[in-house]
Amino acid sequence: MYYTYVLISTKNKRLYVGSTDNLKRRIKEHNDGIGGVYTRINRPFTLLFYEAYISQLDAKKQEKFYKTGYGREVLRGKIESSLIEVTT
Repeated sequence: MYYTYVLISTKNKRLYVGSTDNLKRRIKEHNDGIGGVYTRINRPFTLLFYEAYISQLDAKKQEKFYKTGYGREVLRGKIESSLIEVTT
């Protein structure tokens, strides 16, 4: 399985979108400071949302989409609806 995921920085509440084939490992890497500069300086992160895909290409396409202007709007709607479902 491949995953597109959204992390939220507990430091400044900013979102990070990525994709991986091992979600637990990748979140740990982000929180340990392994990887890019952005996640290193904005850690720690909490998993906010993820989607699973059979194809790596599909996960990468979704990650790229969520990083566009319209994609951020769609993602915001998905996150808000999933938070509403959890609280009700």
